[in-house]
Amino acid sequence: MKWLISLFIVIPAVELYILLLSGKAIGVSNTFLLILASGIVGAYFAKRQGMKAFREVSDSIKNYQAPGDAAINGICVFVGSILVILPGFISDIIGILLLFGPTRNLFKPLIYKWIRKKMKNGQVIVMKSL
Repeated sequence: MKWLISLFIVIPAVELYILLLSGKAIGVSNTFLLILASGIVGAYFAKRQGMKAFREVSDSIKNYQAPGDAAINGICVFVGSILVILPGFISDIIGILLLFGPTRNLFKPLIYKWIRKKMKNGQVIVMKSL
């Protein structure tokens, strides 16, 4: 929990610092346009990938399969969408990496490891339906 609080303090401070450096290097208006453009393009890709992830989960459920990988894709797309819409270059880069399939696959082992750890500690319970 301590790392979460520091995350909410450190990340915005670093984002602000990079935005200030960017404004100084390329100009305030160019920095603003870059942030605006990344938000618009990111929102478009987030919508497209989000609909794809939703269809994958729906198809898995319709075929009576557990939506494991499709659900992880959906979570990655959701988090990536939020990060891309937030102003800042670091959040945009991480968000875009989570939105695109090939780079999203780099994060999946970390997510699976985190889920397994939570299951081992009893914080996540998986129930099998009959």
